[in-house]
Amino acid sequence: MKLDIRAIETIVQNALAEDVGFGDITTNSIVPTDKLGRGLLVTKEPGVIAGLDVAELVFRLVDPNLTVTRHVEDGEQVPKGHLVMEVNGSARSILTGERVALNFLQRLSGIATRTAKFVEMVRYYNAKIVDTRKTTPGLRVLEKYAVVVGGGRNHRFGLFDAVLIKDNHIEIAGGVKQAIIAARHQIPHTMRVEVEVENMEMIDEALEVKADIIMLDNMTPEQMDAAVEKIAGRALVEASGGVTEETIVEIAKTGVDYISIGALTHSIKSLDISLDIEAK
Repeated sequence: MKLDIRAIETIVQNALAEDVGFGDITTNSIVPTDKLGRGLLVTKEPGVIAGLDVAELVFRLVDPNLTVTRHVEDGEQVPKGHLVMEVNGSARSILTGERVALNFLQRLSGIATRTAKFVEMVRYYNAKIVDTRKTTPGLRVLEKYAVVVGGGRNHRFGLFDAVLIKDNHIEIAGGVKQAIIAARHQIPHTMRVEVEVENMEMIDEALEVKADIIMLDNMTPEQMDAAVEKIAGRALVEASGGVTEETIVEIAKTGVDYISIGALTHSIKSLDISLDIEAK
């Protein structure tokens, strides 16, 4: 997955409008217009970097005359104290763009770092780590990008690009079979159908009407073992619900194909990165 800078420019412009508004009162009161500076973005803890394009775009939108130099690339694992990016030019412009650039870079790097940890934990198993739609409103494209940078995979992007039949759909449709049959009558024949199940009876129904992907919702590893054995390759199997660092290896051992983790994006700790400016 690659970021289309044109597609994210509006996101960055909105973030700058929110933060800068009519101008940086503090900086403009203190820093002369002709004062030059050198801003150094440095990690304060180890992690996987993601969002350099976004951070650079912030500075370029604030001031096209700023010079941005990268010292790493997205996806690199870096230690504490590592120089990530350097910004040269107007000290006013660097200070004005500082917080928005860091907000993006820290959050996306936090997502990439957490994803990379989960991916590493299941590296010897079949399971692939995937994200969910539990993203920050308006930032989904960036957060899903960060998951990919960390070595994970994207689930559906939104409601429009894949069929995922969940418990409320099943309730309204009157059952698993009815929901899948109704969906198949409406969607293109090239589109796969995924259904969320909570017990073996629901798995039987899903298999009867040939669901393509069966999501095991909040099952124990023991239940997942039995479910994978029952499905026996007739559908892809996804584990979901309450996945943690303490449980993920046991889940992977059951033989599921995918493990979806909402926590990759909805409750992430941003990577600590600072910007220190030097006067020139």
